[in-house]
Amino acid sequence: MDQIVECVPNFSEGRDQSILDKIADAVRNTTGARLLDVDPNGDYHRAVFTFVGTPDSVLQAALNAYDAAAELIDMSVHKGEHPRQGAADVVPFIPVKGVTMEECVAISEKFGAAIAEKYKLPVYLYEESARSPKRSNLANVRKGEYEALPEKLKNEEWAPEFGPAKFNAKLGATVTGARFFLIAYNANIKDPDPKKANKIALRIRESGYAKRDENGEILRDENGKAVKVPGLLKAVKGLGVPLEEYQISQVSMNLVNYNITPPHVAYEKVLELAEQFGAEVTGTEIVGLTPLEPLLMAGRFYREKKGLSPEASEADLLQAAIDGLGLSDLYPFEPKKKVIEYMI
Repeated sequence: MDQIVECVPNFSEGRDQSILDKIADAVRNTTGARLLDVDPNGDYHRAVFTFVGTPDSVLQAALNAYDAAAELIDMSVHKGEHPRQGAADVVPFIPVKGVTMEECVAISEKFGAAIAEKYKLPVYLYEESARSPKRSNLANVRKGEYEALPEKLKNEEWAPEFGPAKFNAKLGATVTGARFFLIAYNANIKDPDPKKANKIALRIRESGYAKRDENGEILRDENGKAVKVPGLLKAVKGLGVPLEEYQISQVSMNLVNYNITPPHVAYEKVLELAEQFGAEVTGTEIVGLTPLEPLLMAGRFYREKKGLSPEASEADLLQAAIDGLGLSDLYPFEPKKKVIEYMI
């Protein structure tokens, strides 16, 4: 395949296998598209799908997947731990081979326009597709989540790029765009209460957290805006969430550019803060797929940490990364099923 685009839609369904199967079948039945991974989470009530193909086939697969989701998911009854505002919450397109970011922007625009027209729902553009700086960050676009949409859509400032500025109770709103490869990376905290996990997440994420006085009240500037303490890591988004299935909590992170902050840098900072806050970290997980390079980077780091040469075989570097990051903490980490280069 001379041109490869990846699509990683996040659907607001993580519990009903029959629904996930129908969305997956919609992708599998699209000529030229290849489904690589489906990663559901019952606590998050969310599933991350990963598929690749040519620009045209990936666009069609995304449309087919949305059709299946639109029929089967009802946001008016959806509850989950992960932030969300739509049945297809976010649908990013990522250039992998022989495709430019600009071409992926065009794909996202075609996708957004098509579903907005067909289903009469608001669609927003983010990341590289954003038409204003304020909409580049997914967290800004999704602020308030599904429940805030009725009022949010009355504000001209939040008029969608595609579709009506009208609340669609069943489907909510969808965000789509083109972006660099994002790694969904979670650190596991041995405590079902997410307070410590959230405390860590607020300090590492780039956006930081609101500064408070001795009484716990948020400090504000002369314009009434919260005074923010900058986060410790660039290109990182994060929050603390409970994971009832395992009776733990997680520092749930999106590493939006692993060249700026790779997994091992994020993990080492989590370990440092966990020690300060009296939290026990047992390991990590990667949700969905990851490129090979950040794992090799981690492998070199952890081999050097042990006094070993960073120059080693790919297999040895991968094993060092798996061990050093604790990637098999919740379930076995299998590179052939988690590394995108091995899947294509």
